[in-house]
Formats: sequence, C-alpha cells, structure tokens
Amino acid sequence: MSRTDAEVVGETMEQLIAGARRSVGLALVADGKFAAEARRVLSRLPKEEPGRSGPVVRVLCVGAAAEGVGDLLADQNLPQIEVRVSETGLREVLIVDGGGALVRSGTGDAVTVNDPVVVRALDLLFAGAWSRARPLDHHLSLSPRLDSDQARRVLEMLREGHTDEVAAQELNVSLRTYRRHVAEIMRELGANSRFQAGVRAVELGMLSSRARAGGPRPLTGGRDPRGLSGSGDGEAGTRVGPGR
Repeated sequence: MSRTDAEVVGETMEQLIAGARRSVGLALVADGKFAAEARRVLSRLPKEEPGRSGPVVRVLCVGAAAEGVGDLLADQNLPQIEVRVSETGLREVLIVDGGGALVRSGTGDAVTVNDPVVVRALDLLFAGAWSRARPLDHHLSLSPRLDSDQARRVLEMLREGHTDEVAAQELNVSLRTYRRHVAEIMRELGANSRFQAGVRAVELGMLSSRARAGGPRPLTGGRDPRGLSGSGDGEAGTRVGPGR
C-alpha cells in the first residue's frame, strides 16, 4: 500500500473501533503497514472509566507481528488488551461487534465488509483460531528449541501414536536422532512422559486440542468463504484507499 492508503486504512480502523460496544477482534500476520496502523490506533484507545466497561479487545498474531504488540500490554493507560499467538496462516482482519470488518487483501489493499453473513463467517473463523492460539506470555516463554517446525512435527508423531521407527522414517532422521529430539522436547516441556508432553504442548497452543484426520489441515478448518485464511483473495466489500 502507498502512504496514502495506510492513512486511509488507519482512519477506517479508528472509525470502526470508536463505534465498538462489545468486542474488537484483530488478526495481524506481519509487522507491516496494516499492523503498524493497528498498533497506532490501539495505542490511542481511551482508558476504561471506573464503573464502565469498554469492548473486549483481542489481538491474534502470527509470526513477527507478535513482537510489536507486547508494548501495548505494558501501557497502563490503555484498556485491557488480550494477545494470543497462532501458528495458522490468517488474513489480516479487524472485526468489530461481529457486525463490521476491515480485511487486508492479498494485493495489499484493505476492504471494508458490512454483509452480515460474511462478517459472521469471519467472526467465527477468528473465534476458532483464537481458541486454539496460545497466550502471548506462553509464546514468549517457549524455548527456541520448541518454537520450530521440527519440534511440532515430533509432537505430531507422538500424538498420532507412531512407533519411534516409523516416526523417524517419516521425519527422515535416524532413530537415534528422533529419540534425542523426543528427550529434548520432554525436558523443555518439563514432562515426565510422552503423554504429558502432548498435554503440555496443547496447553501451550503448540498443537490443536483435537487430533487431525487425514493429515494436517488449517487451524481455521473448513472452507474460508471470504478470505480470513491466508489463501484466496476474494472479499465482498468496499476497497479502502485510492484505486489502482
């Protein structure tokens, strides 16, 4: 997006959030212009007045986007903001009261969505991803050894009940290397058994709580009709910013 586009997106975010009464859901994927505008708007939210409760603000981050949100939690002048970290590929989106949304498209434009059916679908997808994400403090406390594709693949092998021999073959590593990975993961998780390691991994949001059938699938599940997940570019709504 151009600088002008970013300014218009910021203004649209401010208007949507200013009218929020119950909830604000925000998914941030990268530390780019959409995320920067979102952080700027959130940093200017008025502090809740005694006896009056404002909307619940939930921020769902993927990857590097989590690094720029932590400062908002430490600001005592802001209303309470909940932050979680997801491993799934999401589309950057702002959803307010389940009635209006601002979605960043694959081309970098932002689209306002007011169709109740579409916004409801986006809201449900966000809620599903939120329920499976891990709190920011859990994410920050993870050892770098655990926050890797290799560690998650080993945990998947454990959860699916593969023997060490089969798991090592699936991961294309030696049996000795696989068992060393298992031992390291158990130690990092403070687990006394492989089952306990799996439970702890689910608690930390490293694995979804339900076993996957027929191989891995996106955490959002199902078909994404209007673009909350990372694939596809179709949104029904009004483009924000100058035309191309």
